[in-house]
Amino acid sequence: MRLLLVEDEKMLSEFIAKGLRNVGYAVDTAYDGEEALYAYEVNEYDLMILDLNLPKKDGLDVLREIRTRNQEIKVLILSARTKVGDRILGLDEGANDYLIKPFDFGELEARIRNLLRREFVQKPLDLSLNGLRIDTKAKRVCFDNQEIALTRKEYGILEYLMLHKGQVISAEKLTEHVWDNEFDPFSNTFRYHIHSLKKKLYVASGLDFIKTIRGQGYIIEEA
Repeated sequence: MRLLLVEDEKMLSEFIAKGLRNVGYAVDTAYDGEEALYAYEVNEYDLMILDLNLPKKDGLDVLREIRTRNQEIKVLILSARTKVGDRILGLDEGANDYLIKPFDFGELEARIRNLLRREFVQKPLDLSLNGLRIDTKAKRVCFDNQEIALTRKEYGILEYLMLHKGQVISAEKLTEHVWDNEFDPFSNTFRYHIHSLKKKLYVASGLDFIKTIRGQGYIIEEA
């Protein structure tokens, strides 16, 4: 596996790179944000270890630029920024993990192993379809910039369908991902919420966003 290590402290960079090479990784190093983006452009990496306090271009700006072009590369932020808000921002901008300095090398290696064996694609914070927009951070839904008031369960159903648009999702799968273990599968709760959600979306837009596929489930797809 080939890694890109972006760290401006050269002694620390050499320490990390040597340790990772000793356990079998191929490691390229970059010491500022511009060098990181250049290396990313000319090489293909399985994972990037990214400091935030970088010369020339901040690490978050590097992350944002990469995420506009590549949703699949794994990014682990390794930073001295310790505030909870910094960690939230880094993860919201598309990092897959966040490790605070000072750190234990064994933990860094374990986190890298964990990320490399996972397959996923980063989803954008904003989901949109035919004028309907979901802000997954604020948990808000709008149609043509007019907010649609949804309950938490209605929002959960809509978000899950939007994250899997174009796929038929069964009622069982929706309840598994939106309700907890207290959900009663024999109640009318799910049918009530899906009916209410479809009605609210139609009233706001005049469109049937959620289509029922008889005997299979529900789908949201491009018009």
